[in-house]
Amino acid sequence: MTDVTRGSRNVYSPKKKSFLQRLCSQWQLALMSVPIFLYVLLFNYAPMWGWVNAFKDYGNRKLVAKGITPFIGWKNFQWLFGRQDFFQAIRNTLAMSVINLVFGTVSAILLAVLLNEVRQKLFKRTVQTVTYLPHFLSMVIVVAMAQNIFASNGPINDLLLGLGIVKTPVFWLGEGKHFWWLVGIINVWKEVGWGTIIYISAMTSIDPALYEAASIDGAGRLQRILHVTLPGIKSTFVILLIMNIGHLMEAGFEIQYLLGNGLVAEYSRTIDVFVLEYGTQQMDFGVATAAGMFKSVVAIILLVGANFISKRLGEDTLV
Repeated sequence: MTDVTRGSRNVYSPKKKSFLQRLCSQWQLALMSVPIFLYVLLFNYAPMWGWVNAFKDYGNRKLVAKGITPFIGWKNFQWLFGRQDFFQAIRNTLAMSVINLVFGTVSAILLAVLLNEVRQKLFKRTVQTVTYLPHFLSMVIVVAMAQNIFASNGPINDLLLGLGIVKTPVFWLGEGKHFWWLVGIINVWKEVGWGTIIYISAMTSIDPALYEAASIDGAGRLQRILHVTLPGIKSTFVILLIMNIGHLMEAGFEIQYLLGNGLVAEYSRTIDVFVLEYGTQQMDFGVATAAGMFKSVVAIILLVGANFISKRLGEDTLV
């Protein structure tokens, strides 16, 4: 056999195709992606033209009635950052997002690991079905159920009183210190089954030979989970974590708006609720757009930053 060195001229190095050549050779796939491209362009990028409203004055009702909305530069942003309720909205958004992220991720991985260890297929499928069905329930129904469950005369207070943990009913829905945790509990109950499906799918791709080798080496069930199962889903966990970090500025709107009330307004108002209050109730579209624009820009920074840090650490990344 002839030894061919890297510097030899006889080594065959295929010419790299240009982007246009690769696109033409895969025109079927490109054609299939056109509807998705148009959908994203129409519903995700075209509305960004509305960001120009963040630099207009909608507070002058007389001018707005005449169809005149003068440009005022960064004054809407300056007004926002001088408002205490806007900083409260940022605090509430980040707090509830972090609670949802931690509780949701831990519970989904834990349930996926437990189901992966179950050998009774009927029981496993039943639990999966029961846990992911709440994902399809309307948030209005979920909040109505939560209001009944956590009411002063609801089953939670009855249970706590019966066990002697509390002496008087807890006002779950009227005290701000409970609101963030209630949102976290409700979100976990609604979405844990849906998140579990992703991790179970990742576990099915783990080579069974790894479990067999670990058993031969004397590893118990817990050791196999720690040294085989969890490392096997690490890439999935990292990708989902990066995506969830990009959504930290989106704690939700429906549950906070429906479950909140005047007693817990300081803890229930998120950026989305703030935008609704100023955009539709007070008709100040400039301030509402500025708040939404701030949320989007921060979300992009968080997503890019998380992706960059993951890349520097040698983990999987989105890009």
